[in-house]
Amino acid sequence: MRVFDFTHAIVREPGRSVVDGIRTTPSAPSYDGVMAEHRAYIAALRAAGLTVDVLPPLEEFPDSVFVEDPVFVVPEGAILLRPGAPSRLGEREAMRDAIAKHFGHVPELQEGELVDGGDVLITPRTIFIGLSKRTNRAGAEALRDRLHDLGRDARVVATPEGVLHFKTASSLLDENTILATRAMADSGVFGGFEVLLTPECEEGAANALRVNEVVFVGDCYPKTIEMIRKTGLTVIPLAITEVAKLDAGLSCMSLRWRNTAL
Repeated sequence: MRVFDFTHAIVREPGRSVVDGIRTTPSAPSYDGVMAEHRAYIAALRAAGLTVDVLPPLEEFPDSVFVEDPVFVVPEGAILLRPGAPSRLGEREAMRDAIAKHFGHVPELQEGELVDGGDVLITPRTIFIGLSKRTNRAGAEALRDRLHDLGRDARVVATPEGVLHFKTASSLLDENTILATRAMADSGVFGGFEVLLTPECEEGAANALRVNEVVFVGDCYPKTIEMIRKTGLTVIPLAITEVAKLDAGLSCMSLRWRNTAL
């Protein structure tokens, strides 16, 4: 089983409050724009073969559409995280029942142990947990230990300065290939992997998403799309212009796993 082979996903519809989500960009997204991109994203997951649970919006949590940050899942189990932004901490409680439906008992990180799921990259060799402004060492080490309990190897590594999340600057394309920005590649963390560099001015494309036989890439990154297609992979371009205004990307909007009982 490959680590990017999935049967299920969980997503959450954006609320109208999404326009007030955390961002560093000067312009806010439009609600209609985010909704259109989110619906296309769900359709793409289903077209790739996934069963998708769609949770209702949470108006009290503007960033709750980004379900990957408060929870981490692998086929062996799920772990409730503690997002690094204080305004997002309540999101994990809202995810508890939806996750327990599929995984039963779900362990969780404790107070002071901060991890955003956007800092966790699964590869066939290890699970990278990147330290960042949203993920502290206490949280990274606690998550590493809980993953060991599930039989998974994990490594705590540094995220390059100025990068929001580890997966902002890297993603897995196949079992041996990472797509990464120059800064992430130069960190040396991906020794032993083949690394494809994002073309100049397309660093945002590094947050691609491999799902079964296809790779989702933001449609505003034509050079990256062509580069990946030349490797023989099938690329599905998806609009992320509005979502990107919230410092987010393709991996953030879903939790994905393979039900090994199927």
